[in-house]
Amino acid sequence: MDDSTAPLFRQIANLIEDSIVDGNLGAGARAPSTNELAEFHQINPATARKGITLLVDSGVLEKRRGIGMFVTDDARDIILARRGEEFAASYLVPLIDEAVKLDITRADIHRLIDAVAESRGLYQ
Repeated sequence: MDDSTAPLFRQIANLIEDSIVDGNLGAGARAPSTNELAEFHQINPATARKGITLLVDSGVLEKRRGIGMFVTDDARDIILARRGEEFAASYLVPLIDEAVKLDITRADIHRLIDAVAESRGLYQ
């Protein structure tokens, strides 16, 4: 799973969100069940259920009684909006704090970001 410091239920929610954001689970698609997630990741079903509940509570998944959980029509937009709001605090603030500690200049930060972005194909 992704961030090993996050609680397992949050990691489960993040994995499902990632599948929605990258298009593997589109609007209307059936999400993996609690038991499928628990078996695949070898975790307690209650932990998987807690991760799914997070997504239901945020409007990303909806329960269809008797048939499972499904991706809502606006799930991707909900995820992108939340992650966009969290981006600066989660990534930029720690980056700038570390740059200050290392006495890296603003221009050097920009060059480093451009170099990494280019190596990842962002500017091609």
